[in-house]
Parts: sequence; structure tokens; C-alpha cells
Amino acid sequence: MKTIGMIGGMSWESSKIYYQHINEMVRKSLGGSHSAKSILTSVDFDEIERHSFANDWQQIGHAMARESQKLEAGGADLILLCTNTIHLVSDAITNATEIPFLHIARATGEAIQQKGVQKIALLGTQFTMEKDFYTKILETEFGLEVLIPELADREVLQSIIYNELVKGIFTEESKQKCLEIIKKLEKQGAQGIILGCTELPILIPSEEVDTPTFDTAKIHAQKAVEFALS
Repeated sequence: MKTIGMIGGMSWESSKIYYQHINEMVRKSLGGSHSAKSILTSVDFDEIERHSFANDWQQIGHAMARESQKLEAGGADLILLCTNTIHLVSDAITNATEIPFLHIARATGEAIQQKGVQKIALLGTQFTMEKDFYTKILETEFGLEVLIPELADREVLQSIIYNELVKGIFTEESKQKCLEIIKKLEKQGAQGIILGCTELPILIPSEEVDTPTFDTAKIHAQKAVEFALS
């Protein structure tokens, strides 16, 4: 079994879900008392958040490079960045290390393609929805048509994510707001919904959405386990 290296803490609310998914998937695959071989390095999210809102992605890139080098030095065979938004600086990781890096948008694109979905809606932070580091992969590598919410709804999602979800606050009111946004996107023809913030699946149960949802944390974890067991 290969060792999965994880960069967590963005936020730790979803990092713990990654750890749970990965170990459950390994046990399901191998049975018995098996669990995943993994290394976790975790950052202080307050620092990452401040740099994000200051648009200082270079500093975030430096931080991710340092953390990925720690994982490589510690014996990791694969790097998993346990967040969607910070994939904006994924080049900093691939340039700083020699071991494979598993990009969350590519893992998600493969999962969407396997379901035969063509028109997909993307929910996440404003950085994820508005910058092209995520949508470009989905469109150019997987031929998907990507919808994003209107500006007012993007701002609502941004507020819910940064003021609530990353702090471990999951309310019925915010869930309903997200479901309303999803309904609008479904009316625009969305055949599926990417929960493109790793905390969103905690808030929005898949059974409460009419169209298929794509839990990016779970998809990402599954690809990592497939690599580790290959």
C-alpha cells in the first residue's frame, strides 16, 4: 500500500472527513483491520484566509510548497490538497515536489464524465466559481458546460462558507439558501451539482437535491485510495 500525503486544515472541518473517507474506503477494499497509510500536515487556516482575501496567492503558494515538501520528505507517495479553492496555487506544489499530485478538479471531472452528465453547476467559494483554475479543467479536459450562480448568490455562498462552514457552523437556514440557489441552477438546465467546497456536503445532504450531486471531498479521497492500492 502506498502512503497518501494530505495537506489539511483548510478547514479542518473537511480535513477530518477526508481522513474518515480514506480509511473507510481502504477498510472496505481490503477488509479486516486494514486502514490507510497516510501522513497529514495541517496549516493554520486563519493565515490562509487572510492571504486569500488580500489576493496574495503567492504567499499561499509558498505555504503549500513548504507543506508538500514536508510530505515528500516524510515518505508520502502522493499529495492530496484537502480543499478546492487552494488548488488555485497547485502549480506551487507540483513545482516543489517530485511525487504525484492529485488535482481535485480532474478527479471530479472524471466522476462527472462517468455519470454521463454534460451540463454541470459549480458551487463553492467566489474564488473557485469566478477564477478559471477549476472551470477551465472541467471545460477543456472533460468537455463539460459549467454553470455558476449569479453574483448575488455567489456572494451568499461566500458568506456561508467563510462565516459559518469553516467555523463548524451548519444551520438549517443556510442549507435552505443553498438549496434555493441549486433550484435556480437546475432551472437553467444543470444536470448535476458540484459541491465544490469540501464543507458543502456536510451542509447539503445529497438526498435533498433532485439532480445528482458530486461530493468533491469524497471523490478526491476515492481517487487517492485507488492510487494507494494500485
